[in-house]
Parts: sequence; C-alpha cells; structure tokens
Amino acid sequence: MENIITTCCPSVNDLIEIYYPNLVQYMAPVVSPMIAHGKIIKEELGRDVKVVFLGPCIAKKREAVDDPRVEGYIDAVINFTELEEWLSEKNIDIMECDEVEPHNPDPRVNRLYPISSGVLSAVIATNNKTDKYRKFYVHGIKNCIELFESMSKGEVSDCFIEVNTCSGGCIKGSAVERDFISRFKVKLDMEDAIKKEAAYLTEYKEDLENISLNKVFVDRSPNEEIPSEEIIRKILKKTGKTEKQHELNCGACGYSSCREKAIAVFRGKAELTMCIPYMHEKATSMSNIVLSTSPNIILIVDREMKIAEFNSSAEKAFKKSKLEAKEMYLYEFIDHSDFEYVLETHTSILGKKIELTEWNLTVKVNIVYVKEIDGVLGIFQDISEEEEKIKQDYKIKVETIEIAQRVIDKQMMVAQQIAGLLGETTAETKVTLTRMRDTILFDGEAVKKK
Repeated sequence: MENIITTCCPSVNDLIEIYYPNLVQYMAPVVSPMIAHGKIIKEELGRDVKVVFLGPCIAKKREAVDDPRVEGYIDAVINFTELEEWLSEKNIDIMECDEVEPHNPDPRVNRLYPISSGVLSAVIATNNKTDKYRKFYVHGIKNCIELFESMSKGEVSDCFIEVNTCSGGCIKGSAVERDFISRFKVKLDMEDAIKKEAAYLTEYKEDLENISLNKVFVDRSPNEEIPSEEIIRKILKKTGKTEKQHELNCGACGYSSCREKAIAVFRGKAELTMCIPYMHEKATSMSNIVLSTSPNIILIVDREMKIAEFNSSAEKAFKKSKLEAKEMYLYEFIDHSDFEYVLETHTSILGKKIELTEWNLTVKVNIVYVKEIDGVLGIFQDISEEEEKIKQDYKIKVETIEIAQRVIDKQMMVAQQIAGLLGETTAETKVTLTRMRDTILFDGEAVKKK
C-alpha cells in the first residue's frame, strides 16, 4: 500500500468512508482492536457469552451495533461515567474490592493503544515489515481533516499514519467528563510504566487460526445532487456574497467554505441564517433602519454626555445634522440631569413627561443604561400634538361650562321675574275673590259696613 491509515478509531473510519472515499484504498484492512478482542473471546468462550466493552468512546457504541460488517461480536458498550453511575446505584466502592489478575495474556505494549502514538509503538515493537514507511500520528478532528485534504491532493506518500479524532487519543475520549485529567500526565505515566515489548498471543494461537481479522472498507459517501454554478451563485447572493471577495470562508457556519455552505443549503442540510457575518450585517442594517425610520427622537450619550448616536427624528427636532450633533454634548440641547441619574444609578426612567419649551416640544421619555457601551439611551416620543389636543379639548370644555352657566343664570332671572308677577296677580286675585265671597254671604249693607 502506498500509505497505511490505522483503522482503530470508528470516527476516523466514518470520516474517510463518507467524506474522503478516495482514501479508502489506504485504510488498513483490519477490524478495530475492540472487535478483534471480541472475536477472540467469542471463539474461546463460545458465541453465547456476553462481551461488554468498557471505554471512553461514544463512537464505539455505533460501531458495535450499527456496522453489519462486525455486528455480533460486542454485545454492549458502556463508558466510564456510566460505569461509575452503575457502581454508585449498587453501592459498590471499587477501591474496596479485592484485586484480581485478569485471565487474558499480558497485552504488554498493546496497553499503549489509548494514547497518541500507542498504536505506532505496538506496530514497531511487533512487526519490522513497516520499516519502509515513514511513521507519524495525527489526533484531533481538525488535524485529521487537514491530513486527509493533503492526502487527497497526493501530498503524502510512503507513510504509516496513526489517526485519532480525539486530541491525545482515547484517554481524552468524548465520554470522558473529568476535565482535571491531564492527557500529558497520563501519556507520560503510561509510557514509563509499560514496556514496549511485543505481545505474543501463543495461548490463543489455535483460536486465532479460525478467526478472520480482515475488514473491507468502502465508499459510503452520499450520492447527492450537485447544484449548478448558477444555483450556487444565487444562494450566495442571498447572503450578500455577490463577488468572490465577499466569500470570507470563515468556517463559523461549520463548513470550510461559503460554497460548501451554499451546496449544503441546496441539499436542505443548512440554513441561510447559519452565516454569522451575514446575520451580523443584517442585524446591523436592521438597527440602522430602525434608527433612521423611527418617528421617535433617539439619542445615545457616553459617560461624558457627549452624543454618540443621533437619529433623523432628532435632526428634525433639534435642527442639527447628525455630524454636527456628534461633536456636541447633551446639555447643549436639553437638561441632562435625568441622563446623569440613569448613568450613575443604572436605574431606568420610563414614561416621564417633559416640556422642552425651547424646542416647542412636549415629549414622553424613556431613559435606560446600556452596559455594553457604558452609556445612556434616550427615546423621546413627541406628544406635542396630543398635548395640544388635550389643551383644546379642555378649552372647549371650559367654554361649554361657561355657556351652560350663562344659560342657568338667565333661567334663574326669568324664574325670579315670573315669580314676582305671579305674586302680584295672586294678591289681586285674593282681594277680588274675598269681596265676591262676602257679597254672597252677607247682604250689601253688611258689606258696606265692613
């Protein structure tokens, strides 16, 4: 083989088979150490025996049950955290258990597999046939991708390469939650404690003759439609990338280039909004639109009360351009005491009505502290028309009350006049009726005498 890539790490195997199928030809055609060991145990103890793999790798779970090429040799996979939880549930302190030597032969140098360069150490100690290869190891997903990109370009040859997606090897696998564990210390301790002596599995010799450790790796890349250049350009244009220089290829979306991201959008695997520079620019432009179109007066001042933002409504209200205003201080326009209060106390003032008589304005103001800029934002809602309407309404009410009062006064005067006339006619009527009564009751003489 021109190059040999180790196939111990299931994540590396998936990465190559799916994303770099042109490198499948370099994958060592053997099963992983986990599967090999599982096969040996099943051969020695019978296919009915249950084999459990304990390790720090989540990808091993998928390899054990989802890969039909090696299915059936590992019955369960648990990581160290799950083991600790299990022991805790059963109230088992493993440090109090008796020490028992394992039954299997001493793995010797193979115990170095979990650390970076461990597989290389085992290969060198076991087989001198690899001497013609230049040997090195790569760990960490970004480094793996960089290596595979380089190999795809034909830049690597005559190499035996140990590859692992976890930085430092399996000792810092994805299921290791102990951040305090130093992979450097573990690596040094293991290399000091373990002699680099080959493991000769003479006890398994007869069993191994019946076991195939071969594995065929294949192209598993998705057979997906590739969009045309026109479609890619249209997608890029939607995120503001109309020119080649607009393609930053920053990788913030998770794709190595803007074009790859556009292809992923076409395939329904990504969204336009995953482009961080585009969303930032959009958010910034939206902020500018809000500032420029808002009917409210918007001001931002710094700790010195110097104006940092001055929108178009403020320009109209205070008769100053934005450029002029940003060279001025707030107290040159209005009383700044409320702004200073908010700046010092970080306590917002909301819905306060203020008369800006110099500017013929009545406003309702909201003033808040902005921590990110250590400044104060003021939003003035012009309520001059509403206030004028309230004054007009009040004036109409007063005039209406005055008219009503005049009507009432006039009615009272008329009532008094009517009452006077009624009094006079009532007196005359009384005299007349009295005389009529006496005339009827008494004769004329009696009346005359009276």
